[in-house]
Amino acid sequence: MKIRNSNATYSKITAIGEKIKSLEKSSGREYLYLNQGVNNVCNIDINNIAKQINFNAKSIQVYPAMRGKAELLNAINKSYFSNNSSAENITVTGGGMSGLDLTFQNIDVDKIVLPSFYWGSYANIMKIRNIDNDIYETYEEINARLEELKNSAVIICDPNNPIGDKFDDNKLLQLIRTLNNNGTIVIIDSPYRRVFFNDDDKFYSEIFNLENVIIIESFSKSIGLSGQRIGFVHSINNDFNKELAIRLMYATNGINAFSQMLVAQILNSEEGKIAANNFKSTTINAIKKNIDYLIEKKLIANNFFKEGKPMGIFTIVNISEENLLKNRIGSVSLSFFTKTQKEEVKNYSRICVSIPHEKFIEFFRVF
Repeated sequence: MKIRNSNATYSKITAIGEKIKSLEKSSGREYLYLNQGVNNVCNIDINNIAKQINFNAKSIQVYPAMRGKAELLNAINKSYFSNNSSAENITVTGGGMSGLDLTFQNIDVDKIVLPSFYWGSYANIMKIRNIDNDIYETYEEINARLEELKNSAVIICDPNNPIGDKFDDNKLLQLIRTLNNNGTIVIIDSPYRRVFFNDDDKFYSEIFNLENVIIIESFSKSIGLSGQRIGFVHSINNDFNKELAIRLMYATNGINAFSQMLVAQILNSEEGKIAANNFKSTTINAIKKNIDYLIEKKLIANNFFKEGKPMGIFTIVNISEENLLKNRIGSVSLSFFTKTQKEEVKNYSRICVSIPHEKFIEFFRVF
Protein backbone atom coordinates (compact mmCIF):
# COMPACT_ATOMS: atom_id res chain seq x y z
CA MET A 1 0.00 0.00 0.00
CA LYS A 2 1.39 3.40 -0.97
CA ILE A 3 0.74 6.33 1.33
CA ARG A 4 1.45 10.03 1.25
CA ASN A 5 3.84 10.47 4.14
CA SER A 6 3.40 13.88 5.77
CA ASN A 7 6.58 13.53 7.88
CA ALA A 8 4.61 15.10 10.73
CA THR A 9 5.00 13.50 14.15
CA TYR A 10 2.84 12.70 17.15
CA SER A 11 3.18 15.31 19.84
CA LYS A 12 6.04 14.82 22.27
CA ILE A 13 3.56 15.84 24.96
CA THR A 14 1.54 12.70 24.23
CA ALA A 15 4.68 10.55 24.30
CA ILE A 16 5.65 11.96 27.68
CA GLY A 17 2.18 11.16 29.00
CA GLU A 18 2.53 7.54 27.87
CA LYS A 19 5.95 7.33 29.51
CA ILE A 20 4.54 8.64 32.80
CA LYS A 21 1.71 6.11 32.72
CA SER A 22 4.27 3.34 32.32
CA LEU A 23 6.36 4.70 35.21
CA GLU A 24 3.29 4.93 37.44
CA LYS A 25 2.37 1.35 36.64
CA SER A 26 5.86 -0.03 37.28
CA SER A 27 6.52 1.98 40.44
CA GLY A 28 3.03 2.05 41.94
CA ARG A 29 3.56 5.74 42.75
CA GLU A 30 1.59 8.79 41.67
CA TYR A 31 3.01 11.19 39.08
CA LEU A 32 1.95 14.75 38.29
CA TYR A 33 0.95 15.24 34.62
CA LEU A 34 2.10 18.83 34.13
CA ASN A 35 3.07 18.06 30.55
CA GLN A 36 -0.58 18.37 29.54
CA GLY A 37 -2.33 21.55 28.47
CA VAL A 38 -5.64 21.02 30.25
CA ASN A 39 -7.23 22.86 33.17
CA ASN A 40 -7.19 20.27 35.95
CA VAL A 41 -8.11 22.32 39.02
CA CYS A 42 -11.78 21.34 38.74
CA ASN A 43 -14.39 20.32 36.18
CA ILE A 44 -17.14 22.64 35.05
CA ASP A 45 -20.40 21.38 36.57
CA ILE A 46 -22.69 20.76 33.59
CA ASN A 47 -25.23 18.41 35.22
CA ASN A 48 -27.97 21.03 35.65
CA ILE A 49 -27.21 22.60 32.29
CA ALA A 50 -27.47 19.30 30.42
CA LYS A 51 -30.90 18.69 31.98
CA GLN A 52 -32.21 21.68 30.02
CA ILE A 53 -31.36 20.04 26.68
CA ASN A 54 -33.94 17.83 24.99
CA PHE A 55 -31.89 14.98 23.56
CA ASN A 56 -34.92 13.73 21.58
CA ALA A 57 -35.33 17.04 19.77
CA LYS A 58 -34.93 16.99 16.00
CA SER A 59 -32.25 19.66 16.31
CA ILE A 60 -30.10 17.15 18.24
CA GLN A 61 -30.92 14.04 16.21
CA VAL A 62 -30.26 15.30 12.66
CA TYR A 63 -27.20 16.73 10.91
CA PRO A 64 -26.38 20.13 12.44
CA ALA A 65 -26.32 23.35 10.42
CA MET A 66 -23.05 23.44 8.51
CA ARG A 67 -21.57 26.66 9.95
CA GLY A 68 -23.10 26.16 13.37
CA LYS A 69 -26.43 26.26 15.16
CA ALA A 70 -28.05 29.70 15.30
CA GLU A 71 -28.35 29.60 19.10
CA LEU A 72 -24.60 29.11 19.49
CA LEU A 73 -23.55 31.57 16.77
CA ASN A 74 -25.68 34.30 18.38
CA ALA A 75 -24.39 33.42 21.85
CA ILE A 76 -20.77 33.68 20.64
CA ASN A 77 -21.47 37.06 19.03
CA LYS A 78 -22.95 38.33 22.29
CA SER A 79 -20.30 36.85 24.61
CA TYR A 80 -17.16 37.52 22.58
CA PHE A 81 -18.06 40.49 20.37
CA SER A 82 -20.62 42.43 22.46
CA ASN A 83 -23.21 41.77 19.69
CA ASN A 84 -21.22 44.02 17.35
CA SER A 85 -20.42 41.29 14.82
CA SER A 86 -22.92 38.86 13.28
CA ALA A 87 -23.58 35.13 13.07
CA GLU A 88 -22.54 35.22 9.39
CA ASN A 89 -18.96 35.98 10.46
CA ILE A 90 -18.69 32.97 12.80
CA THR A 91 -18.08 29.30 11.94
CA VAL A 92 -18.23 26.59 14.61
CA THR A 93 -15.33 24.11 14.39
CA GLY A 94 -14.27 20.87 16.03
CA GLY A 95 -12.05 22.61 18.58
CA GLY A 96 -9.20 25.06 18.14
CA MET A 97 -6.91 22.67 16.27
CA SER A 98 -9.56 22.00 13.65
CA GLY A 99 -10.07 25.74 13.30
CA LEU A 100 -6.35 26.26 12.77
CA ASP A 101 -6.08 23.45 10.23
CA LEU A 102 -9.02 24.74 8.20
CA THR A 103 -7.66 28.27 8.35
CA PHE A 104 -4.18 27.21 7.25
CA GLN A 105 -5.72 25.36 4.30
CA ASN A 106 -7.89 28.33 3.42
CA ILE A 107 -5.42 31.23 3.21
CA ASP A 108 -3.20 31.79 0.17
CA VAL A 109 0.05 33.11 1.64
CA ASP A 110 3.78 32.68 1.05
CA LYS A 111 4.33 31.56 4.65
CA ILE A 112 2.90 31.56 8.15
CA VAL A 113 5.08 33.27 10.74
CA LEU A 114 5.23 31.86 14.28
CA PRO A 115 6.55 33.31 17.54
CA SER A 116 10.01 32.02 18.46
CA PHE A 117 8.42 29.83 21.16
CA TYR A 118 5.32 28.17 19.78
CA TRP A 119 2.88 25.28 20.19
CA GLY A 120 4.33 22.38 18.25
CA SER A 121 1.05 21.53 16.51
CA TYR A 122 1.30 24.70 14.42
CA ALA A 123 4.38 23.35 12.66
CA ASN A 124 2.98 19.85 12.26
CA ILE A 125 -0.27 21.09 10.70
CA MET A 126 1.76 23.20 8.29
CA LYS A 127 3.94 20.23 7.44
CA ILE A 128 0.86 18.14 6.62
CA ARG A 129 -0.54 20.97 4.47
CA ASN A 130 2.80 21.78 2.79
CA ILE A 131 2.89 25.36 4.05
CA ASP A 132 6.16 27.20 4.65
CA ASN A 133 6.75 28.76 8.06
CA ASP A 134 9.05 31.35 9.54
CA ILE A 135 9.82 32.76 12.99
CA TYR A 136 9.64 36.15 14.68
CA GLU A 137 11.54 36.74 17.93
CA THR A 138 9.72 39.84 19.21
CA TYR A 139 6.74 42.00 18.31
CA GLU A 140 9.17 44.86 17.67
CA GLU A 141 10.82 42.72 15.01
CA ILE A 142 7.50 42.34 13.19
CA ASN A 143 7.24 46.12 12.77
CA ALA A 144 10.67 46.13 11.14
CA ARG A 145 9.66 43.38 8.66
CA LEU A 146 6.36 44.77 7.38
CA GLU A 147 7.35 44.89 3.71
CA GLU A 148 8.53 41.29 3.82
CA LEU A 149 5.32 40.15 5.54
CA LYS A 150 2.80 41.63 3.09
CA ASN A 151 1.79 38.24 1.68
CA SER A 152 2.23 36.28 4.89
CA ALA A 153 0.17 35.38 7.94
CA VAL A 154 1.37 36.09 11.49
CA ILE A 155 0.16 34.01 14.44
CA ILE A 156 -0.35 35.79 17.76
CA CYS A 157 -0.86 33.61 20.84
CA ASP A 158 -1.35 35.73 23.98
CA PRO A 159 -1.02 34.59 26.76
CA ASN A 160 1.60 32.54 25.00
CA ASN A 161 1.79 28.77 24.87
CA PRO A 162 4.38 27.59 25.96
CA ILE A 163 5.84 30.57 27.83
CA GLY A 164 2.83 31.97 29.67
CA ASP A 165 3.83 35.60 29.15
CA LYS A 166 1.17 38.27 28.53
CA PHE A 167 1.78 41.30 26.32
CA ASP A 168 0.21 44.70 27.01
CA ASP A 169 -3.21 44.79 25.30
CA ASN A 170 -2.87 48.34 23.97
CA LYS A 171 0.48 47.55 22.33
CA LEU A 172 -0.93 44.30 21.00
CA LEU A 173 -3.97 46.03 19.47
CA GLN A 174 -1.68 48.58 17.82
CA LEU A 175 0.44 45.80 16.31
CA ILE A 176 -2.62 43.94 15.03
CA ARG A 177 -3.96 47.07 13.35
CA THR A 178 -0.57 47.79 11.79
CA LEU A 179 -0.35 44.29 10.33
CA ASN A 180 -3.95 44.43 9.11
CA ASN A 181 -3.34 47.75 7.34
CA ASN A 182 -0.17 46.26 5.85
CA GLY A 183 -2.22 43.55 4.14
CA THR A 184 -0.77 40.87 6.42
CA ILE A 185 -3.19 38.23 7.69
CA VAL A 186 -3.25 38.09 11.49
CA ILE A 187 -4.32 34.80 13.10
CA ILE A 188 -5.32 35.41 16.71
CA ASP A 189 -5.05 32.07 18.51
CA SER A 190 -5.35 32.89 22.21
CA PRO A 191 -7.46 30.12 23.77
CA TYR A 192 -6.17 30.83 27.30
CA ARG A 193 -7.27 34.47 27.35
CA ARG A 194 -10.89 33.73 28.18
CA VAL A 195 -9.95 31.67 31.22
CA PHE A 196 -8.99 34.99 32.82
CA PHE A 197 -11.45 37.38 31.12
CA ASN A 198 -15.26 37.38 31.01
CA ASP A 199 -17.91 38.84 28.70
CA ASP A 200 -16.88 42.40 29.63
CA ASP A 201 -13.52 41.86 27.88
CA LYS A 202 -13.49 44.21 24.86
CA PHE A 203 -10.33 42.89 23.18
CA TYR A 204 -12.10 41.01 20.38
CA SER A 205 -14.58 43.86 19.91
CA GLU A 206 -11.62 46.10 19.09
CA ILE A 207 -10.40 43.91 16.21
CA PHE A 208 -13.40 41.89 14.94
CA ASN A 209 -14.05 44.28 12.02
CA LEU A 210 -10.51 44.23 10.59
CA GLU A 211 -10.51 42.63 7.13
CA ASN A 212 -7.28 40.65 7.56
CA VAL A 213 -7.85 39.41 11.11
CA ILE A 214 -8.93 35.82 11.78
CA ILE A 215 -9.88 34.92 15.36
CA ILE A 216 -9.70 31.27 16.41
CA GLU A 217 -11.15 30.25 19.76
CA SER A 218 -11.68 27.07 21.73
CA PHE A 219 -14.05 26.17 24.54
CA SER A 220 -11.59 23.51 25.72
CA LYS A 221 -9.60 25.97 27.81
CA SER A 222 -12.03 28.79 28.60
CA ILE A 223 -14.81 26.66 30.09
CA GLY A 224 -13.08 23.31 30.50
CA LEU A 225 -14.78 21.37 27.70
CA SER A 226 -11.80 19.67 26.08
CA GLY A 227 -13.76 16.46 25.63
CA GLN A 228 -16.47 18.16 23.56
CA ARG A 229 -14.02 19.29 20.82
CA ILE A 230 -15.69 22.57 19.95
CA GLY A 231 -14.47 26.05 19.07
CA PHE A 232 -15.05 28.72 16.42
CA VAL A 233 -13.43 30.85 13.75
CA HIS A 234 -14.38 34.50 13.18
CA SER A 235 -13.66 36.60 10.09
CA ILE A 236 -15.50 39.39 8.26
CA ASN A 237 -14.06 38.29 4.91
CA ASN A 238 -16.94 36.74 2.95
CA ASP A 239 -14.70 34.77 0.59
CA PHE A 240 -12.79 33.29 3.53
CA ASN A 241 -16.00 32.30 5.31
CA LYS A 242 -17.55 30.73 2.20
CA GLU A 243 -14.50 28.56 1.52
CA LEU A 244 -14.14 27.73 5.23
CA ALA A 245 -17.70 26.39 5.30
CA ILE A 246 -17.02 24.20 2.25
CA ARG A 247 -13.85 22.76 3.75
CA LEU A 248 -15.62 22.20 7.08
CA MET A 249 -18.44 20.32 5.35
CA TYR A 250 -16.13 17.86 3.66
CA ALA A 251 -13.96 17.48 6.76
CA THR A 252 -16.68 16.88 9.36
CA ASN A 253 -20.16 17.28 7.82
CA GLY A 254 -21.00 19.53 10.75
CA ILE A 255 -20.02 19.76 14.41
CA ASN A 256 -21.61 17.64 17.15
CA ALA A 257 -25.09 19.04 17.88
CA PHE A 258 -25.04 18.23 21.60
CA SER A 259 -21.74 20.04 22.19
CA GLN A 260 -23.13 23.08 20.35
CA MET A 261 -26.31 23.16 22.44
CA LEU A 262 -24.30 22.63 25.63
CA VAL A 263 -22.00 25.59 24.94
CA ALA A 264 -24.97 27.75 23.91
CA GLN A 265 -26.63 26.97 27.25
CA ILE A 266 -23.43 27.80 29.15
CA LEU A 267 -23.07 31.13 27.38
CA ASN A 268 -26.77 32.09 27.48
CA SER A 269 -28.46 30.68 30.59
CA GLU A 270 -28.05 31.91 34.15
CA GLU A 271 -27.17 28.39 35.30
CA GLY A 272 -24.57 28.18 32.58
CA LYS A 273 -23.01 31.52 33.40
CA ILE A 274 -22.82 30.59 37.09
CA ALA A 275 -21.16 27.26 36.24
CA ALA A 276 -18.65 28.96 33.92
CA ASN A 277 -17.83 31.66 36.46
CA ASN A 278 -17.38 29.09 39.24
CA PHE A 279 -15.07 27.05 37.01
CA LYS A 280 -13.02 30.12 36.10
CA SER A 281 -12.74 31.59 39.60
CA THR A 282 -11.66 28.26 41.14
CA THR A 283 -9.16 27.68 38.32
CA ILE A 284 -7.72 31.21 38.41
CA ASN A 285 -7.31 31.08 42.19
CA ALA A 286 -5.29 27.85 42.04
CA ILE A 287 -3.16 29.07 39.11
CA LYS A 288 -2.30 32.30 40.95
CA LYS A 289 -1.33 30.42 44.11
CA ASN A 290 0.83 27.99 42.14
CA ILE A 291 2.66 30.74 40.28
CA ASP A 292 3.20 32.72 43.49
CA TYR A 293 4.59 29.58 45.10
CA LEU A 294 7.08 29.08 42.24
CA ILE A 295 8.13 32.73 42.45
CA GLU A 296 8.63 32.43 46.21
CA LYS A 297 10.82 29.35 45.70
CA LYS A 298 12.73 31.09 42.84
CA LEU A 299 11.78 28.34 40.41
CA ILE A 300 10.26 30.64 37.77
CA ALA A 301 12.53 31.42 34.81
CA ASN A 302 12.24 35.19 35.19
CA ASN A 303 14.17 35.98 32.00
CA PHE A 304 11.09 35.01 29.99
CA PHE A 305 8.73 37.42 31.73
CA LYS A 306 9.75 40.96 30.82
CA GLU A 307 6.17 42.30 30.94
CA GLY A 308 5.39 41.02 34.45
CA LYS A 309 4.20 37.83 36.14
CA PRO A 310 3.24 34.79 34.07
CA MET A 311 -0.38 34.59 32.96
CA GLY A 312 -2.11 31.59 31.52
CA ILE A 313 -2.17 27.92 32.37
CA PHE A 314 1.54 27.44 31.56
CA THR A 315 4.77 28.80 32.90
CA ILE A 316 8.50 28.11 32.50
CA VAL A 317 10.60 26.79 35.37
CA ASN A 318 14.39 26.66 35.65
CA ILE A 319 14.39 22.87 36.16
CA SER A 320 15.08 20.39 33.38
CA GLU A 321 12.49 17.92 32.11
CA GLU A 322 14.70 15.05 33.33
CA ASN A 323 15.08 16.47 36.84
CA LEU A 324 11.34 17.05 37.15
CA LEU A 325 10.62 13.49 36.02
CA LYS A 326 13.03 12.11 38.63
CA ASN A 327 10.73 13.77 41.15
CA ARG A 328 7.58 12.32 39.54
CA ILE A 329 6.57 15.52 37.73
CA GLY A 330 5.76 15.42 34.03
CA SER A 331 6.84 18.42 31.96
CA VAL A 332 8.09 19.28 28.46
CA SER A 333 11.54 20.65 27.76
CA LEU A 334 11.31 24.18 26.42
CA SER A 335 13.64 23.11 23.61
CA PHE A 336 10.68 21.23 22.11
CA PHE A 337 8.86 24.53 21.46
CA THR A 338 11.50 26.38 19.43
CA LYS A 339 13.55 25.99 16.28
CA THR A 340 16.03 28.78 16.93
CA GLN A 341 17.02 28.45 20.62
CA LYS A 342 17.05 24.71 21.35
CA GLU A 343 20.47 24.61 22.97
CA GLU A 344 19.99 27.77 25.04
CA VAL A 345 16.75 26.58 26.66
CA LYS A 346 17.32 22.83 27.05
CA ASN A 347 17.47 23.09 30.86
CA TYR A 348 14.13 24.91 31.15
CA SER A 349 10.74 23.20 31.22
CA ARG A 350 7.17 24.14 30.42
CA ILE A 351 4.69 23.05 33.07
CA CYS A 352 0.94 23.40 33.38
CA VAL A 353 0.06 25.25 36.59
CA SER A 354 -3.68 24.62 36.37
CA ILE A 355 -3.95 21.96 39.07
CA PRO A 356 -5.09 22.07 42.73
CA HIS A 357 -2.66 24.08 44.85
CA GLU A 358 -2.30 21.46 47.58
CA LYS A 359 -1.30 18.81 45.04
CA PHE A 360 1.14 21.24 43.42
CA ILE A 361 2.90 21.95 46.74
CA GLU A 362 3.03 18.25 47.57
CA PHE A 363 5.25 17.57 44.56
CA PHE A 364 7.25 20.81 44.36
CA ARG A 365 8.29 21.10 48.02
CA VAL A 366 11.33 18.89 47.27
CA PHE A 367 12.93 21.69 45.20
